[in-house]
Amino acid sequence: MAESGCCPPMDLFRSEPMQLVRLIIPVESSHLTVSYLGDLGFIQFKDLNAEKSPFQRTYATQIKRCGEMARKLRFFREQMKKVDVLPSTVPLERIDIDLDNLEVKLGELEAEMIEVNANNEKLQRSYNELLEYELILQKAGEFFYSAQSDAMAQQRETQELHADEGSIHSPLLLEQEMSTDSSKVVKLGFISGLVPRDKSLAFERILFRATRGNVLLKQGVVGNPVTDPVSGEKVDKNVFVIFYSGERAKTKILKICEAFGANRYPFPDDLGKRGQMITEVSGSISELKATIDVGMLHRDSLLKNISYHYEQWNLLVKKEKSIYHTLNMLSIDVTKKCLVAEGWSPIFASKQVQDALHRAALDSNSQVESIFQVLHTRESPPTYFQTNKFTTAFQEIVDAYGVARYQEANPGVYTIVTFPFLFAVMFGDWGHGICLLLGTLFFLLREKKLSSQKLGDITEMTFGGRYVILLMSLFSIYTGLVYNEFFSVPFELFGRSAYACRDPSCSDSTTAGLIKVRDAYPFGVDPKWHGTRSELPFLNSLKMKMSILLGVAQMNLGIILSYFNAKFFKNSVNVWFQFVPQMLFLNCLFGYLSVLIIVKWCTGSKADLYHLMIYMFLSPTDDLGENQLFAGQKTVQIVFLLLALVAVPWMLLPKPFILKKQFQDRHHGQSYQLLQSTDDSLEVDAHGSHDGHEEFEFSEVFVHQLIHTIEFVLGAVSNTASYLRLWALSLAHSELSTVFYEKVLLLAWGFNNVIILIVGIIVFIFATVGVLLVMETLSAFLHALRLHWVEFQNKFYEGDGYKFHPFSFALMDEEEE
Repeated sequence: MAESGCCPPMDLFRSEPMQLVRLIIPVESSHLTVSYLGDLGFIQFKDLNAEKSPFQRTYATQIKRCGEMARKLRFFREQMKKVDVLPSTVPLERIDIDLDNLEVKLGELEAEMIEVNANNEKLQRSYNELLEYELILQKAGEFFYSAQSDAMAQQRETQELHADEGSIHSPLLLEQEMSTDSSKVVKLGFISGLVPRDKSLAFERILFRATRGNVLLKQGVVGNPVTDPVSGEKVDKNVFVIFYSGERAKTKILKICEAFGANRYPFPDDLGKRGQMITEVSGSISELKATIDVGMLHRDSLLKNISYHYEQWNLLVKKEKSIYHTLNMLSIDVTKKCLVAEGWSPIFASKQVQDALHRAALDSNSQVESIFQVLHTRESPPTYFQTNKFTTAFQEIVDAYGVARYQEANPGVYTIVTFPFLFAVMFGDWGHGICLLLGTLFFLLREKKLSSQKLGDITEMTFGGRYVILLMSLFSIYTGLVYNEFFSVPFELFGRSAYACRDPSCSDSTTAGLIKVRDAYPFGVDPKWHGTRSELPFLNSLKMKMSILLGVAQMNLGIILSYFNAKFFKNSVNVWFQFVPQMLFLNCLFGYLSVLIIVKWCTGSKADLYHLMIYMFLSPTDDLGENQLFAGQKTVQIVFLLLALVAVPWMLLPKPFILKKQFQDRHHGQSYQLLQSTDDSLEVDAHGSHDGHEEFEFSEVFVHQLIHTIEFVLGAVSNTASYLRLWALSLAHSELSTVFYEKVLLLAWGFNNVIILIVGIIVFIFATVGVLLVMETLSAFLHALRLHWVEFQNKFYEGDGYKFHPFSFALMDEEEE
């Protein structure tokens, strides 16, 4: 069914057919052409100037200009972040502005912003210095006031003693002390400032040692943290005043203050000048505060104006930079009048690419249109799957293992179903499945809002895989209904149990008294099995055999896909000497085991399949006895065993010899194939013209085939055993759920105490969410991932391709992230 629009219906099974194209673009329309191709997003350009350094390329100057503009935009973004101004997401009226005008505008805005910041920083520093100076005037004034009070008290005491000089209590040398020459009195200098509180003790100790104790240090604690003028950070500080004598002491003190980051401020001796200074400083602080507020308003206004156009400017700079990066990958013609580009493009996009070239030529008024050519090459094209929001996550699961080789079978198609189903086999509980479904519906209902937001790493990963989790939850509900488990509790949803008690004395813990009274339970496990002595052996047997059946089925699917790959690439050698022997080997052993499981289920036989498979190898001719499930079984086993043994040399020996013969035939005929194409100018050999003349290393090919054969033979056994993890994890999930239900919830219920019941419910909820819904989900997810990568994909998937990365403006944000 064809769809109208830009893209045809996508066949996800094989990647899109690709072609190598050459574009010859006139120089005058080159910029607009690359811009239109970026809007289209269907060409992956090849670098035709790989031998040149980035600085030797044609458009290095333009890229440098774009880088400088991007730097300025980052500067504006940082400034907006500081003041909590976000770039406007509301689309404004689009203003057409070219790169040159934008460069000038950004330069002017940056210069203005730098000037505003510098003025603001200078004013803020002056403001903080004045605040510190005000503290100095207050605190140091207290020091001087207290010292002056002490001096006056001492003077009064001296005068009183002088009045009583005849007294026996007067000092003997009082008259000599009072008659001291005033010219011989030593005048002390002082230095005042603030020092960080955490350095104050070390500051005092160093001062004492440097001056040998010939200083007097007074310190006062400032109650609130002070903004440091230099660093701009809040710091706890102490006010200090240092009294000293002599210039040498002063020099030492100044050096120590600088070393400790102590800010010094002048302090007037005179009390009147001190009061005048306090008044002046308070007035200056008020004026500076008003000036700073005006400057901040101007800065905020400037940043808001920038925020309205930030996204538009940023997008323009990104686009221009990516355009010039792409133009640097193009080679310039000898005439320097046109550019030559080569790149990969999907075949379905040829018409759209040509339309874009035509529009660019018209819009740029070019007299010559661009030329579109398709090249023929031996180079392997990139792999391109056109996915949507539903299939993207499943394709990424496959791509995490390895990108598909060009047009090989894509396991992503089958992963959409098999991955969530195998997860559900291990996670089967329809109560837990409903919890997962509710969590997924939250992401689905808020999909548009969340897709435009920046999420955390774990949330973003969960949101990206929302459709995977949706299918995982739906399949978990289905398998939970099959297992008949709702938080480990069985329900009779599809009818009544087929079993009933033989008499009223039978208990729920045994099946000895149960008899079948009606038809089998219509869907899933009969609820009567839960809680009986036979429950674990029965479920073990069921889930183990089911795991083998699922594993053999998925491995067969992988081998069948290898057949489709061989047919698609017309490789008959792989059909006859890889697909056929692999199918024989796997199905003659484990396919036969799967058939025996189904026959045993259908017939109700008590045959021991372990014994049967072991002695199929050890004693194939022995009589089967009670282990025989159908007539002629011994003959069938011998035939299957012989076919499995024959399949091993069938895989190993013929293929290397056939490849050697094919190489010799090709090599023999190559001398006469040089002129087979008349369009030699369009023939491109990406790997050089000597690929066909390399020697054929038979030993390497044989060793490779030997390794491949051994890997498949041993892998058939180990991979089948690996699928038993489905049984093991399903059993672990079921038992953990039972433990939480019986040992937490039912135990709390049995105490008949409301508080214990509430605690039990809370513990049950946290245990269920933490262990079963988080850890078990992650565990089952990883095991399902391993089964797909190792057991399924190694049967057919090469995974050595490389992704198609087109030049597209729509992908710019994803690439940056």
